[in-house]
Amino acid sequence: MMPLTFADIGEENIIKKIGGKQEVRTHLENLGFNVGGAVTVINTIGGNVIVKVKESRIAISKEMAQKIMV
Repeated sequence: MMPLTFADIGEENIIKKIGGKQEVRTHLENLGFNVGGAVTVINTIGGNVIVKVKESRIAISKEMAQKIMV
């Protein structure tokens, strides 16, 4: 298991765990980051990460990406 920030660009990963406070986990789940779901890193810009989740592209901060374990 590793944080999403270490995932290779273009490689599909399965979310294994979402850490952080309950409000952070709820926010990420509302964006489509669910345990068992697929996530693909599209690009990283200045530490921030652009990902594809459920046919949507979402930009999240490095801090948020570190809470998502794949």
